[in-house]
Amino acid sequence: MAVRFFDQGVKARLDEKRRLATYLQQLIRRQKPQAKKVDLTYVFCDDDYLLEINMDYLNHATFTDIITFDLSETPEKLQGEVYISTERVAENAAKYKVTYEKELHRVIFHGALHLCGFKDKKKADKERMRQEEDLCLQEYYNG
Repeated sequence: MAVRFFDQGVKARLDEKRRLATYLQQLIRRQKPQAKKVDLTYVFCDDDYLLEINMDYLNHATFTDIITFDLSETPEKLQGEVYISTERVAENAAKYKVTYEKELHRVIFHGALHLCGFKDKKKADKERMRQEEDLCLQEYYNG
């Protein structure tokens, strides 16, 4: 199982990467037990970089905090790339009155949950996703 973190033109200020990678692997094992191999890459970038990806691949001309690409070819191998704008994370942290670190972890978990099959387009799906994110944050910080 591999979980990697890369900074693309920004410094994500992400501490305890090994601990976080271990937690993400446990999360995926719990949510997708059929995934025997995990290859997960997180790329931290700025708004402009993520906007370009959003326009090029999704035809959306809007800023976003995260884009998740599921590259899995079989249920047994979960493979994905998750792009996160640290600028959006910082802005959302201020907006929701939480620390940058906590908001960054929420978004990181959000990407992993997408790869596990969670959706967030409909209201009920958004609520379920938020519950799962909250559970992940609680486990990660208190576990």
